Amino acid sequence: MQPKASILLKKGKEESMERFHPWVFSGAIDRIEGPLEEGDLVVVRKSNGDVIGYGHCAIGSIAVRLFSFGETPPGTEFWEMRIRQAYHLRERMGLTDAPDTNVYRLVHGEGDGLPGLIADYYNGTVVLQAHTVGMWLVREAITVALKAVLGEKLAAVYDKSAKTLPFKANIEARDGYLFGTSVNGEVQEYGNRFKVDWLEGQKTGFFIDQRENRRLLSTYARDKSVLNMFCYTGGFSFYAMQGGAKLVHSVDSSAKAIELTRENVELNFPGDSRHEAFVADGFEYLQDIQDKYDLIVLDPPAFAKHRNALPQALQGYKRLNTKAFQQIRPGGILFTFSCSQVVTRNNFREAVFSAAAIAGREVRILHQLSQPVDHPINIYHPEGEYLKGLVLYVE
Repeated sequence: MQPKASILLKKGKEESMERFHPWVFSGAIDRIEGPLEEGDLVVVRKSNGDVIGYGHCAIGSIAVRLFSFGETPPGTEFWEMRIRQAYHLRERMGLTDAPDTNVYRLVHGEGDGLPGLIADYYNGTVVLQAHTVGMWLVREAITVALKAVLGEKLAAVYDKSAKTLPFKANIEARDGYLFGTSVNGEVQEYGNRFKVDWLEGQKTGFFIDQRENRRLLSTYARDKSVLNMFCYTGGFSFYAMQGGAKLVHSVDSSAKAIELTRENVELNFPGDSRHEAFVADGFEYLQDIQDKYDLIVLDPPAFAKHRNALPQALQGYKRLNTKAFQQIRPGGILFTFSCSQVVTRNNFREAVFSAAAIAGREVRILHQLSQPVDHPINIYHPEGEYLKGLVLYVE
């Protein structure tokens, strides 16, 4: 792979990249040498011309995402090398051949040295999402690399990038299979069965990042009345039932999500009357739940996707958690989350603490939660820590 242009930085703007941070901001660029289109491979240089690394260029404040550092351009085997490294990490963590789990994240963007690329493995099918034009342009090469790394474990590759590519790119991307065709949309996670809809569902079809947190919830669920807010496909609900909950209510504003939740509950607990599912707005549902629940899960969609939305998002988290604190039974357990990347761990804690104070409840932290091992955080890219969670005991 040879770069099409050189990006030269302003003097002194190379410091973060010399510490292997993969983002080059537009304000750090002094000049561009050579023709340039969005998604092109470029070489990034210091003001004196020394090479820092190689990456894909983009329109916007993050002008380049570096995936290779050093003077040598990435070779033809680069994509296979990176995906093999990502696979080996999951293999060492026991995810690739687990007897009761066949769903995991194979590539997690910057965390696996492939900024802008997500690849989730669903029982033989890999679902790709490109968040940059550069990664979308090499999707065929990524598919070849996946075949080489996964071998017989790979039945299909589905590209679901149409809604994740930057709107300014003006690319008419269409979702579809790059390899094979999958007929099996059922996966297992710790023995629980799930139907996954990567064609129509949110993200790649399933929220893999809550796997360990769902498992933790099952240890608190015995004899509890559980409310799973923003339930999507009902993952926390199944684990609550598996843990011995006496009643589980799943709530989501999406009728499709509730339909899939009901199907998934029936897969795992056929005919079980402990579960009910409701289509409702989360904030409205929490207005008056009449001291009904002693375990509540709050796992809302991202309230802030951009930094300018941060103040409004923190108010949203405060309002949501205040309602839960006001309504949960004494001695109750609250699992509360934020998946907004721009919301820091401290931001989230402060919003939840403010909610507890407003509600006038005595609250203790039992666990501080994050994303699992197949969503690794590059130590040089702390922005990759997007999932924050608290398990709270409410007097």
